[in-house]
Amino acid sequence: MELRHRLPLLKTAVLLGLLSAPGAPAKVFETQAAALARVFPPPAQVTRATAFLTAEQKARAAKLAEAPVESAVVTRYGGFTASGEAIGTAYFDTHTVRTAPEVLMIVVGPDRTVRSVDVLAFAEPEDYLPREGWLKRLDGRRQEEGLFVGRALAHVTGATLTTRAIAAAVRRILALDSILGPPAAPGKKP
Repeated sequence: MELRHRLPLLKTAVLLGLLSAPGAPAKVFETQAAALARVFPPPAQVTRATAFLTAEQKARAAKLAEAPVESAVVTRYGGFTASGEAIGTAYFDTHTVRTAPEVLMIVVGPDRTVRSVDVLAFAEPEDYLPREGWLKRLDGRRQEEGLFVGRALAHVTGATLTTRAIAAAVRRILALDSILGPPAAPGKKP
């Protein structure tokens, strides 16, 4: 396997190593496998697709999201019914909140709306996490809604940096999803 194909796996391994290091205050709430099984439960089929953004796509995504797109490698997981109908696409976004990493799973529906946002791992103090109700307010949102804290999204006292990081991640994923489109159904070529 070429190094460029292993980068997403290496990034996840390094992150999990950082989050589980002795003395690290991180908490892993759910594994990637468990999260995917929860949002795409059997008999759904899940396909993994890796896209390599061109410089133009990367710049376009950053402009659409009004947030940085640091990696040109995008790994996503398409969920499909047994008949091959798209359920949604799951993305895993790792970013720094204040000084420590956070891992989100953001699921985008076939209609290009946010289906769900889940915090899978969080290395900042848990007091900095917004309540689940705040995350639920992202469900059904579209890229065009200007998902910024203080505009379309409410401020959360004590979690300002976290909510801003989550909002930027959601905008980034919606932008990437609009550029890349859905992954191919099982047994079909992209």
